[in-house]
Amino acid sequence: MSDYKKVIGKRRFSLIFSILVILFLYLPVITLIVLSFNQSRHGVLWTGFTLKWYRDLFSNADVWRAFLNTVIIALSSAAVATVLGTLSAIGIYWHSFKTKKYFQGLIYTPLIIPDILMGVSLLLFFVAINVQLGLITIFLAHVTFCISYVTLIVIARLQDFDYTVVEAAKDLGATGSQTFFRVIIPLISPGIVAGFLLSITLSIDDFVITFFVAGPGSTTLPLKIFSMIKFGVSPEINALSTLLLGSALVLSTIGIRFRKIIFT
Repeated sequence: MSDYKKVIGKRRFSLIFSILVILFLYLPVITLIVLSFNQSRHGVLWTGFTLKWYRDLFSNADVWRAFLNTVIIALSSAAVATVLGTLSAIGIYWHSFKTKKYFQGLIYTPLIIPDILMGVSLLLFFVAINVQLGLITIFLAHVTFCISYVTLIVIARLQDFDYTVVEAAKDLGATGSQTFFRVIIPLISPGIVAGFLLSITLSIDDFVITFFVAGPGSTTLPLKIFSMIKFGVSPEINALSTLLLGSALVLSTIGIRFRKIIFT
């Protein structure tokens, strides 16, 4: 009986501890969402429900311009990074060459160096080659650090890849391009889609690197939020953050549903 009580006590402790951790992680997010519907402009005192801050947000041309820049950069950089990352993953995982270990080190470099160091180095590089800072430099910077994430995700997918299906396709007369597009790509597509979605999230979320390589007229949402918050946290920022959170949840749901479709 005493052992049974000990087990029950441990389970209750684990449950309480889990609830506290979840509250610690998500209570600030829930507070932000609630305050985005609060009538009060200042403070956290609830004075009534309103959608005014969302209406003000949708009528703010500067925010929508920053949002459009963010979407364009996120989608374009994620697409390019996914293609390059997938090809580099296949090359590194399946092929042997003398400089392979150096390429592997280069893939890990953007993951381990601080963002501020990468931002400064990219800024100096663009200045050295006389490239005007703007959306193009932000796009190139985002592709640079997203490639590493895509490569590692696709390599993880390739580790479970059965190479005999490639040999079977060749035995049946498939050309190299047919094998690549009809056999390899469909089998590793969950990793490719996961890398693409992660690249979009990283691009939308990035502030430090974007801050260094952005130019006039190339403000993204993180930069816009930072410029707005310097004058105080307004309910419009809460509304914008809530919409970003909702977008992230939608992307996550799409990724999960895609994985279920692929594996069923």
